[in-house]
Amino acid sequence: MWAALAVGLALRLWFVRFYANVSEDTLLYGDIAQNLLKHGVYGISNGEGVVRPTLIRLPGYPLFLAALFAVFGVAKYGAVILVQVALDLWTCLLLGGVARRMFGERARLAAIWLGAVCPFLANYAAAPLTETPTLFCMALVFYGLVRWSSGIDRWVWVIGFGLAWGVLLRPEQGLVAACVVVGMIFKSQSTRVAGGNRFVGSGTLRGLTGPLMVCVVVAAPLVGWGFRNLHTMHVFQPLAPRYANDPGEENPYGFQRWYRTWAVDFASTDQVYWNYESAQISIADLPNRAFDSNEQYAQTEAAIADYNETTTSSPELDAKFAALAQERVKTDPIRYYLALPMARVMNMVFRPRGDNLPVPLDWWVYRAHKRATVFAWAYALLNLAYLTLAWIGFRRKAMWQAWKPVVYAMVGTVVLRALLLLNMDNSEPRYTLEFYPVLIVLGASVLARNSMRNCAAEPTGKASR
Repeated sequence: MWAALAVGLALRLWFVRFYANVSEDTLLYGDIAQNLLKHGVYGISNGEGVVRPTLIRLPGYPLFLAALFAVFGVAKYGAVILVQVALDLWTCLLLGGVARRMFGERARLAAIWLGAVCPFLANYAAAPLTETPTLFCMALVFYGLVRWSSGIDRWVWVIGFGLAWGVLLRPEQGLVAACVVVGMIFKSQSTRVAGGNRFVGSGTLRGLTGPLMVCVVVAAPLVGWGFRNLHTMHVFQPLAPRYANDPGEENPYGFQRWYRTWAVDFASTDQVYWNYESAQISIADLPNRAFDSNEQYAQTEAAIADYNETTTSSPELDAKFAALAQERVKTDPIRYYLALPMARVMNMVFRPRGDNLPVPLDWWVYRAHKRATVFAWAYALLNLAYLTLAWIGFRRKAMWQAWKPVVYAMVGTVVLRALLLLNMDNSEPRYTLEFYPVLIVLGASVLARNSMRNCAAEPTGKASR
């Protein structure tokens, strides 16, 4: 275990040394945190000393940053990164604890190694963003869930805390809460058939106390956040708006719908989606699938030319993109509603996860950058290895039959998140990073040769304390 943690620490410090990344999102979170400390306002600075309240980001990460700024100094992102390194290694230990209780001691070591040497997790520990705390929350929740499933009621509070902080970090973590609560209800209303792995309903209501307590703990801060927004922003918003816009701010819905009619890969996200309303866009960066005819190409070129004159959106310009989108959706609705969303999710799942690394957008063009292409393919194969191990572990149902509610809750978070990503405009591999706690635990069961023997019986009561 200590060897794995030492290797994991070295890997993360290497990322910190060479690829620490303070992005625009980081600075936005940091600005909110600073305004909380200095002015007591959850808001954004306008550059002239004026702070306006906002709701475009949930309060979980700004509060996390504010706490660290209060200890280490304002805008000390180096300290934040080091805290995230420690948090990420703690995540590996928690996942090891989950694997041990489900599959045995060897699985614990395998899970810690899989987490410690995973460059995709280590990469984001060096980026002050929500990913690392979110992964920690998921690991904490899963660990609390296996402990609670073993008969230790006090772990309900750990589950509730992990879910509550997770939802305050990222709104889609509500899917994790839903899966975990359903799993807890199923487990609490079931009893083991003596000598077997089959569950039957017990029909008691007493077991619902745990899931109900979790629901209350998760809902309480969201209700408070919703009423804060109602009081300050005059709109009841218990989560965060989809397009990160405050009430009254215009949003280019027409452009975003047009973008969804052709976008698939991360290159389009970087060159077009992120540039809109901030930099010029080149029609040469659009793939051929963005046009259904020469006439449509001309219309798109004209709309982009109009945008490039000011690099800002307007109702008239947005109407042009909306008309293009409507025409393309009408021409091929299956492409818009099914094929492209599925292609975007597949791209997020299988693309090399070099988000914060100097990997070219067209990484597959070997002639242009040979070393980068080889590195990208290696990263893609490593990502595929984690996915394959998890799939094998899930297929070996005899290994986790005693933990069926827990495994279904964990796998359910992956399935629901994938379904949610079908509705995303932009393809970003980091949106599937939350798959990894589940991939690591299931993958560890495959690497642990004695798993079948260790998981033959579910630990309950005193034996698990």
